[in-house]
Amino acid sequence: MLCDICAKNPATVHLTEIIDDQMNELHLCEECAHQKSAQMEQQFGLSDLLAGLTEFEKPNAKKEVAVSLKCPNCGLGYTDFKKIGRLGCSECYTTFKRYLAPLLKKIHGSNLHVGKSPFKVAVSTDKKMDLESLRSELQRAVEMEEFEEAARIRDQIRRLEKKE
Repeated sequence: MLCDICAKNPATVHLTEIIDDQMNELHLCEECAHQKSAQMEQQFGLSDLLAGLTEFEKPNAKKEVAVSLKCPNCGLGYTDFKKIGRLGCSECYTTFKRYLAPLLKKIHGSNLHVGKSPFKVAVSTDKKMDLESLRSELQRAVEMEEFEEAARIRDQIRRLEKKE
């Protein structure tokens, strides 16, 4: 099958576009696919998506602090991150952690990575996640002064810790 755009090279990339509820399949060579992805990035870049998500934050003093916040390692500012949609180095994750956590939660539904793992590892990881979840529930229950619920959660944590 030849590329739908140049009709010269073999199609190696198969793309499905949905525009106005109309599905359109494109079969592209690598060169045309690269051009198409650059075109799509210009129309709707990652930075636009991130900027749109960060605009939903309620205006407060924290936002003013974020504007002046810069990574001590690479010098990237939070406002620069919002413009380009990419972090400068691994230290940026630590520097901008307070602002990235809610953003990642909006994008992925969680700010913790939960991926596939081998069965034995998955079981221990599930227990760790259960314990973390229970500990945060316990903290919330104590803060809300729901002591009966906190005691129940505490006992559940102890049972899980004994199984390890």
